Amino acid sequence: MKVRVDEMVCEANAVCMGLVPEVFDVDDDDQLHILRPEPPPEMLDRVRHAVRSCPKAALSLEE
Repeated sequence: MKVRVDEMVCEANAVCMGLVPEVFDVDDDDQLHILRPEPPPEMLDRVRHAVRSCPKAALSLEE
């Protein structure tokens, strides 16, 4: 499974980073970075929750 971000939609609210900091990071310039685009299976539930929690629906999962 691969995590994707639509950079045109993302406002770098950092909700995802707060939920799964091992996968998501927002830098000082308010840019979201996917640290682990293919997270390990043990993180998938948390990553799914972060994707669903994005206030702008800028995140998606590709199976």
